[in-house]
Amino acid sequence: MQNLKLPITINPIKSAQQRSVCNGRYLSSEMNRLLAACESCCEHVHVSVKFDVDELGLVVISGKGSATVSLACQRCTEAFEHKLELDFKFSPVKDAEAAENLPSYYDAIELDENGEVNLRELVEDELLLAIPLIPRHELEQCQSPADSVWGKLPEELDKPNPFDVLKKLK
Repeated sequence: MQNLKLPITINPIKSAQQRSVCNGRYLSSEMNRLLAACESCCEHVHVSVKFDVDELGLVVISGKGSATVSLACQRCTEAFEHKLELDFKFSPVKDAEAAENLPSYYDAIELDENGEVNLRELVEDELLLAIPLIPRHELEQCQSPADSVWGKLPEELDKPNPFDVLKKLK
């Protein structure tokens, strides 16, 4: 299979009728929001998208993808590489009312005025959602100061229970 450049917009209804499968890539330089959220990004975002019709007659856009980005560690502020993995299922809708009637296992995506979906924006949105809320190295790899302790509490000495006084009152 060739690693082709994917279309920016696509008609999901026609593609689903043809049971199309698109395997290819997007240039990360065309994804400005992703570049703004990361220190740097690999040259290509690899994506595989399948268009289908499910047993309810709904058009389904499902896909997987991956990209390697460089993020700033929130502990030590050093950059580190992180692989973003995508796995999505969408069903195109015409309006918000139709989105409410979708089964919960599909996310809704609205069609534009031409009945198409911006596939590149969809992939970019999913990549942005895949970025960790607090990006950081593994603890062993982090360059944070040695005096800080992460995830471990110091052992406490045996302290008397403050409620022991109440036992005496009984």
